[in-house]
Amino acid sequence: MTLKKTLTIAGSDTSGGAGIQADLKTFQEHGTYGMTALTVVVTMDPDNHWSHGVYSLPADVLQAQIKTALSTGIDAIKTGMLSTEEIIRTAGNAIAESGLKNVVIDPVMVCKGEDEVLNPGTVDAMVEFLLPKAEIVTPNLFEAGQLAGTKTPKTIEEMKAVAEKIHQLGARNVVIKGGKQLDHDQAIDLFYDGNTFTLLAAEKTDNHYNHGAGCTFAAAITANLANGLDVKEAVLEAKKFVTAAITNGWKLNDYVGPVMHGAKNRFGASEISTTEV
Repeated sequence: MTLKKTLTIAGSDTSGGAGIQADLKTFQEHGTYGMTALTVVVTMDPDNHWSHGVYSLPADVLQAQIKTALSTGIDAIKTGMLSTEEIIRTAGNAIAESGLKNVVIDPVMVCKGEDEVLNPGTVDAMVEFLLPKAEIVTPNLFEAGQLAGTKTPKTIEEMKAVAEKIHQLGARNVVIKGGKQLDHDQAIDLFYDGNTFTLLAAEKTDNHYNHGAGCTFAAAITANLANGLDVKEAVLEAKKFVTAAITNGWKLNDYVGPVMHGAKNRFGASEISTTEV
């Protein structure tokens, strides 16, 4: 048996719900062989309301990890938390040298529960070194506004305008994760391929255990691309996967509840509707 090989260039979430931990669980659920290149370690302080500690690794250590993984013949790459401009540049240059088309950029800018960009200079670095390499970029509403240099979109029309700006910056496809944050009766994401806008809609759930949802969504797209799906189908299937994971999320402790990465394969896919707008 030969498995497709997927690489995540991202941070370690010590609590296990997001970051490389979420990526590897998602890769496994999609039948791909996951590898990692670690950028940062994120810890949580149980004595201080689960506040985050962020510990970046040196860029040369990251470069050595990426070199190791790429030497095996990677089929698809995703990025997650890249905490410094040097780390972003290192990852972007390595991706460019690899020549891989299946590149998913998840532009993580904050830790869950935090509300400020980890390092404001990283946004410009993402635009310069990552977006032109992206087969698809997967920002949430806040990240989309940061990349586009606009306010955070709050409506579907604003999401469309921001998606166009991000596409113009070099990403071949864009999916903006609106989720439950939009004033809409469904959980909405917007996919844009440079020509057509498509809404992906799922029923909202009352479950607030959604830690790792963004990482899981991007990792599912990555695995789907590695397994041969086209971009739009990869996004649609990833939406089904992460919706099931969120619906079956669970309480880890008093501070966080992760999604259940195995929910789709265990309980079945969630229903997703698509509409061109």
